[in-house]
Amino acid sequence: MIVIRNITKQDIHEIINLQKKSFEDMAEYGMIWPSFYLKSHIDIFPEGQFCAEIVYINDGRNKMKHKKMIVGSASSLIVTLKPPYAEHTWYDITGSGMFLTHNTHGDSLYGADISTHPQFQRKGIASMLYDARKALAKKLNLRRIIAGGRLYYYYKYADKISPLEYVNKSIAGEIKDPVLSFQLKNGFRFIKILPNYLYDKKSLNYAAFIELLNSNYKGKKDENELNNNIIKAQILDSNLSLYINKINGIPHNVSNLI
Repeated sequence: MIVIRNITKQDIHEIINLQKKSFEDMAEYGMIWPSFYLKSHIDIFPEGQFCAEIVYINDGRNKMKHKKMIVGSASSLIVTLKPPYAEHTWYDITGSGMFLTHNTHGDSLYGADISTHPQFQRKGIASMLYDARKALAKKLNLRRIIAGGRLYYYYKYADKISPLEYVNKSIAGEIKDPVLSFQLKNGFRFIKILPNYLYDKKSLNYAAFIELLNSNYKGKKDENELNNNIIKAQILDSNLSLYINKINGIPHNVSNLI
């Protein structure tokens, strides 16, 4: 049985070991979460930190034994980009990984990372973690989910094509990029290339800016108030124009032409 739940501080040691196995290439140069980063994530935004846990149940001599193992994790924070598709780096958007940029009044759930144990990949676990993010975005009425995805095999093509050409060929199925294809399968769309996004030897520091809109988004309270005020102002202006025209003896159908 696989359970998706929020990460607790008791899980931190296991999450770090998971990342070492999931990102072996990046772990070599220290690009995995230190324990105090994970503690910061939980303190700042506990709802946005998920893990996938496999629960084994064995019946040993009529005694039920439970064994648990964390096989996936996903870290997220809430942000607002101005303009909505502003160029950014992983370090800037995540507060250098500490999530100090988390904004409870933001409109976008930002996927800082997602990992799955190599022995449990291609079993739907990462999709389950994305589903948890989608549910959270709906629960919090966030406008969208965004992230920067690794261009996993770009280093193999860098001397022949640009990062944008690589992405376009991946979308067309001419190149098999495991990260981008997974993201597209989960409903994301490609926005643009983000240069100098994250130190990554495989992607050569490039990333694909991806977005998934929340179809249930209802707008923030201040947005609704602004729209209502605009409508009220338009009605007031229209009524005022009619009143002035009436005083001046100008017919309504003529005033529309002025």
